[in-house]
Amino acid sequence: MRRVFWILFFCLPFGLQAQRIPPIGYWREHLPWNNASHVAIDGDMVISATPYGLFNYDQSDRSFQRWSRINGLNETGVSAMAYDPISKSTILVYKNSNLDVLVKNKVINIPDIRISNVPGNKSVQSITIHSGKAYLSAGLGVIVVDLSKYLILDTWRIGGAGKEISVHDLVFTSSHRIAATEDGLKISVLTQDPSDYRNWVQLGKGSFDELATHSNMVFARKGDSLFKVNNGLIYINKINGITGMDFINGALMVLSRVGDAGRLTELNADGIVQRVVTPQGLSYPLQAVAQGSSIWIADLYNGLSKLTGNSLERIFPNSPINIASGEMIFSGRELWATAGAVNSAWNYQYNPNGIYHLKEDQQWEGINLYVTPKLDSLLDFITVAAVPSGSVYFGSYGGGLVELKNGKDLIIHKQNSPLQPAAGDPRSYRVSGLAVDENGNVWVSNFGAAQNIHVRKKDGSWRSFVIPFLHTENAVAGITIDDEDQKWIISPKGNGLFLLNSGKNIDNANDDQWRFYRYGKGNGNLPSNTVNCTAKDRNGFIWVGTDKGIGVITCTDKATSSTCEAIWPIIQQDGFAGYLFQNEDVRAIAVDGANRKWVGTRNGLWLVNADGEKIIHQFTVANSPLLSNEINSLAIDPNTGEVFVASASGICSFRSTATEPIQQNKEILVFPNPVPPGFAGTIGIRGLPEHALVKITELDGRLVYQTRSLGGQAIWNGRDSKGNKVSSGVYLVLISDEKNVFKLTTKIFFIR
Repeated sequence: MRRVFWILFFCLPFGLQAQRIPPIGYWREHLPWNNASHVAIDGDMVISATPYGLFNYDQSDRSFQRWSRINGLNETGVSAMAYDPISKSTILVYKNSNLDVLVKNKVINIPDIRISNVPGNKSVQSITIHSGKAYLSAGLGVIVVDLSKYLILDTWRIGGAGKEISVHDLVFTSSHRIAATEDGLKISVLTQDPSDYRNWVQLGKGSFDELATHSNMVFARKGDSLFKVNNGLIYINKINGITGMDFINGALMVLSRVGDAGRLTELNADGIVQRVVTPQGLSYPLQAVAQGSSIWIADLYNGLSKLTGNSLERIFPNSPINIASGEMIFSGRELWATAGAVNSAWNYQYNPNGIYHLKEDQQWEGINLYVTPKLDSLLDFITVAAVPSGSVYFGSYGGGLVELKNGKDLIIHKQNSPLQPAAGDPRSYRVSGLAVDENGNVWVSNFGAAQNIHVRKKDGSWRSFVIPFLHTENAVAGITIDDEDQKWIISPKGNGLFLLNSGKNIDNANDDQWRFYRYGKGNGNLPSNTVNCTAKDRNGFIWVGTDKGIGVITCTDKATSSTCEAIWPIIQQDGFAGYLFQNEDVRAIAVDGANRKWVGTRNGLWLVNADGEKIIHQFTVANSPLLSNEINSLAIDPNTGEVFVASASGICSFRSTATEPIQQNKEILVFPNPVPPGFAGTIGIRGLPEHALVKITELDGRLVYQTRSLGGQAIWNGRDSKGNKVSSGVYLVLISDEKNVFKLTTKIFFIR
C-alpha cells in the first residue's frame, strides 16, 4: 500500500501556475505530470516526458510548456523519448508504436510503424540519437528514423538467421554499434552493413536490459548485475533494484530503488563504488542527466526533480497526481474527483490516490494517505457528494465514509456509524454511492451490507433501510435524488435499479415505498439490468445509462406505481431511426444548463439535445483531442459550461456553449470583450435567464444578430445575419426573458 512515500508532497513542488479556463469550443488537459519517465537538457530548457505527455521547463523564467493530445501530440502512452540537440527535436514513441517529432513548437507525426503491416513486435523500448538519426530499439530489432526527412529509413533484424529479436538498447562507440537484446549483446563494426544479421557478433547470453557509454567505455546491465564491455564481458558489480544507468560528468551513475527510496550510486571505470546518494523524496528514478553541479532526475512517482548536493527540488506543472476513475462533481465553483475504481466484479483495487480537488483558482490539490496519515487505511475512493455551503463527503470502497468539514477537518464514519461491513469481509466498509437531498441529508450506499442504504440526517443522526428485494451480493452503488425527493439507487452485478420514496418523514418506516426497475415491459422497461449511471435532467426526468443504451423515466411523480415505465428515446440520424445508444455501454451521463445530455461511453463522448432525439456532437480520439474513448465519469461546471471528462488516459475538459441559467438579475459577462483583431472564435454572453432573447444591434438600433440562450449563456460568432463579419465599433446587447420581465443591456467592443 505504501509503495511510494510522497515525503515532499507536504512542500508543494514549484510550478503551480494555474491553467486558464479555455475559450468556448476549446479543450484543456488535467494530466498527472508528476510521473516522469524521461528527461533531457538543452541549455536552460529541461524536457521531461511522462506516460501521458511531455512538458518543457524553462529555467530562465521558471515557466512550463505542456504538450499532450490537447495541443498537438497524437497519442497518450509515451514509451520512449529522446532529444536531438543538433536538430532541436524531441522524439516521442508511444505504446502503440506511433511516433511524434516535436520541433520548433510543431508536431510532426510519423505513423509508419504503427500502420505498417510488417509482422513482429513493434513496441519500442528506447531511443538512441546518433548523427541526425533516431535508432529505435524495438521488439523486432532496430528501426532507423531520418530526423531531417521524418521518415523510416531501415529496419535491422539482427537475430540468428535474420529473425526477429527484441532489442532493449543501442549505443555507438567510435568503431562499433552495440545492442542489448533478449539474447545477449550484439556487436557490429560501423563500417559494415547493420541490416545484415551476419555482421553482428553475439557476446554473452541471456537478456541484457541497458547500455551506457562514454569515451568509448561501454557498460552493460543484466538485471542487477553490471558488466564492462572490453574485448569480452567483465563482471564489475551488483546493485540491488537497478532502475536505470547513465554517465554523469564522466562517471557511471546507477539509479536504483530499495524499498520505497530512490538511490544514486556512482562507480568508477573499474566498477568500484565512489559514493551513494539517497536524497529525501527520491522514490523511483528512471533517468538522470547532469547540468553543471546539478542532476536532473525523472522519477516515476515524484516527477521531475533537481538534485543539488543532497537537496532535491521537485519541479513539474500543477496537476492531479493520477487519473480519476471514480465519480466527479462540482460544488459551487470547485471540482471534486475521486481517484479510485472497482473492477467488473466489484472488488477493490487498493488505489491510494484518494481525492483530487480543483479549486476556484484552478489549482489542483490532493487529499490522500500521502499527505494525511489519518487516511492510511482508506483506499479506493469512488464516490463523492457535497452539502451546499457545507461538508464534502467521500466514499471509500472498504474504508467507510469520510467527511471534510470546514474545508480542513476530516471525520471518518465507520465503526462509529450504522455502516456495516460486507458479508464475508468483516473489515471492509464499502461506501459505493452518495447523494445529498434538498434538506442536507446525506444518503449512503453500503455495498454488501444487510442494511445497505443509510441516511445521515442534517442533525447528525442516522437511519438505515433494508431493501425489500433480493439482489445479488446486496449490491448497491450510485444514488440520484429526483424532484419528488425519491432516491434512485443503482444495483450493480446485473440487478437493476431501485426506487425509494421515504415519505414525508424519514424516520417513519410505514410510509416508505419501494419499486424495482428491471429489463422488460411490466418490470420497469430498462434497456438492460446492468445499470451503470443515472442523472436527473432539468425537467425532473431520470436518465438511466445501461450497457445496452439509455432509458428515460418521465413519470417520476408516480414512479412507485407499476404503470410507470422507462421509455427508450428514438434518435433520427442519416435517414435512419433507432433507440438512443442502442447496445452501447453508457458509462456516464451529465446534464448541462440547456438540458442537453453529455453521454460518456466506451466509444467516446456524445452530446445529444434535450429530448435525446438528435446528436449534436460526437467526440472521439479520431476527431478531437479527447484523451481516450473509454470514459469513466463526467461533471459540468455550471458557471462556465466546461465539461470535465475523466477517461482511462486522464482528465480533460471542453468549454461548451451552455451554462446554468440565472434566477435573478446579475451582471452580464461578455467574453472576450473587447474582441481583438483576428479573433475567429466564439463570443460568449453569460449570466442570462433560461431561453433569454438576445439581440445585438448597432448604436442606432439596427439589428445585427439575434439568438436564444443555451441555459444561461448565448453564443455569437461575430457575424451578422448574412454571415458577414461586423466592423470595428461598439455594439449593444439587449437581453430579455420569455415574459419580457428580465431586461438587461450591455456592450461589445470590436477592434478589427
